Amino acid sequence: MSREILDKSVVVFGCGNLLFGDDGFGPGVAQYLKEHYTLPGDALVLDVGTSIREILFDLALSEKRPQKIIIVDAVDYPDRRAGEVFEIPVEGIPANKTADFSLHQFPTVNLLKELKDQGGLDITVLVAQVAEIPGEVRPGLSPAAQDAVVKASRIIAARLGARPRS
Repeated sequence: MSREILDKSVVVFGCGNLLFGDDGFGPGVAQYLKEHYTLPGDALVLDVGTSIREILFDLALSEKRPQKIIIVDAVDYPDRRAGEVFEIPVEGIPANKTADFSLHQFPTVNLLKELKDQGGLDITVLVAQVAEIPGEVRPGLSPAAQDAVVKASRIIAARLGARPRS
């Protein structure tokens, strides 16, 4: 784990697999934030791809941690519109999330709960409803997910106090 994660008060983790359509939403948000906003010095934005479980495990074992974590990912909820951006509780991570980053599987949800409840971390899970996650390799976000990247980035930038780049 990067020492930089431990030295920041806020860390944004863009989760997902760029090779599987809208599942690349989280990394897309991380890239958009880095390209379009100037982040405050106490904030870090990372594309963690499919490595969130390992990072959370390291954080759980570390004495020093960020104060706030924002996890950004794509989900597939049957009652949501493609491209809709919304927050879910840690407990609300859907079981049908594909295994490409396994946030729904043990021990990841348990690690998030432990970091939140016992570690005192402020954890936000910001998600976007997918239009589709293909069953085979197909890079590229749908138009709805591309729009969601911009929406989610604005939400996160406002929470971080980030400034738009000129």
